[in-house]
Amino acid sequence: MSRRDADRPQRRLHVVSGILPDDLYDYIPQDDIETPAPRIGRPPKHDVETWTVTDDWPDRVPVTDAEIDLFEAWFGDIFDELFGPSQ
Repeated sequence: MSRRDADRPQRRLHVVSGILPDDLYDYIPQDDIETPAPRIGRPPKHDVETWTVTDDWPDRVPVTDAEIDLFEAWFGDIFDELFGPSQ
């Protein structure tokens, strides 16, 4: 920044608030919205029998006491229904 620039008062942007649309998600006219191009070819086949499941988790997964407390607080009723009440 030069000395000349430093001596000038800096301009501040003056924001003028205008009228906002009633629905902020619906402010583009429908005529201006482009429809996506249709997909070429056959839609993908979602056959669960051809899916491959890979289990790459270790045999033991470390869990902290805070995580256990959190799950017991939120899902304790469900755990009691599934496994019986805690002893």
